Amino acid sequence: FVAYDPIAAGKMKYHFAVDIPTMEATNQKNSGRCWIFAALNVFREIIGKNCNIKTFELSENYVAFWDKFEKINYFLESVIDTAEREVDERTVSWILQNALSDGGQWDMIVSLVNKYGVVPMESMPETHLSSNTRVMNQMILMRLREHAAMMRTMIADGKNAAAYKDDVLKEMYDALIICFGRPPQTIDFEYTDKDKNYHVERNLTPKAFYDKYINLCLDDYVSIINAPTQDKPYGKLYTVKYLGNVIGGKEIAYINVDMETLKELIIAQLKDEVVWFGSDVSKFGNREKGVWDKASFGFEKILNMPFGITKEQQLDYRDSLMTHAMVITGVNFDESGKADRWKIQNSWGKEKAFDGYHVMGAEWFDQYVYQAVIHKKHLSDDLLISLKDAPIELEPWDPMGALAYCH
Repeated sequence: FVAYDPIAAGKMKYHFAVDIPTMEATNQKNSGRCWIFAALNVFREIIGKNCNIKTFELSENYVAFWDKFEKINYFLESVIDTAEREVDERTVSWILQNALSDGGQWDMIVSLVNKYGVVPMESMPETHLSSNTRVMNQMILMRLREHAAMMRTMIADGKNAAAYKDDVLKEMYDALIICFGRPPQTIDFEYTDKDKNYHVERNLTPKAFYDKYINLCLDDYVSIINAPTQDKPYGKLYTVKYLGNVIGGKEIAYINVDMETLKELIIAQLKDEVVWFGSDVSKFGNREKGVWDKASFGFEKILNMPFGITKEQQLDYRDSLMTHAMVITGVNFDESGKADRWKIQNSWGKEKAFDGYHVMGAEWFDQYVYQAVIHKKHLSDDLLISLKDAPIELEPWDPMGALAYCH
């Protein structure tokens, strides 16, 4: 990689003042399920502490199955809701284009866990298609668009499409079982702890498993974003139209804050636990070395052009958006006490970077980190009050919803 500067990158040392011990990196393989992997990586640390387990993984496949099923239902409901609009109207086009991506948002995880719980990896292992989703998504989406055309025609003719939608869901459920396997209704949880003691608990439902071994109150966590654009004043609550998975589930919601506040909240939470977050990893990164740092790449010298675009401009002019979710597990500080690099647990396997962990520089963090999930106890009174407001609706294509459309 010609532009990579190993001398500058040498400043991205793999040492941190705050460094939370966590389990080995997982691997989402050829899928866009980063948000699921990141959330389950947060949850499994709780199981590790509660059960005295060194290594453990929850089933991303189980969560992805129900996410796909719920997204199919959400898509069909959106088709019905917009049936009277022209098919080339922008919102309808957006719905048809982005119906079945692998991506998602924190609040979508909350909805899935509240409804379906979680299970250990052993209870619903990966399949080839759960780890390699592109062709499967294309085929299912092709069929869904066919159903969408039929439903819009039925509604235009004055017919009720509800019964037809139920038949579609049955067809899609069977297809998902072929692709992912059948999700278990009950599990036997078996494990051997660090002291080599064997444990087993039988006939647990996925929700009972979550309640007993994780029991994290997800409603106590809030998505905080940093979007310094004129259309999103700080301190306000936002949502995105037609973004979600579970009908009747948790509404997508974000509080927008300035970057200094976002970093303060993340650092406060790192004193207790790791942090789920979203960023744009398409910029100034070396995946092999595990470094995201603008100073480590000499594009300006090689191309003889400066890059002074601001974060606000990148969002407004569609140069950057959220592309990946990971987990912050550590931070380091310079002599003045400011964060100068961050330790990141990724889900691209443990073969690359620092055994699957990565380092983000301070400038990169400010420019390309957009979201973090923070416990309410760390929020100021003003931010807590904003949670009670009706959220301001953003258009479906707003950059703050982009993480849900990763493929």
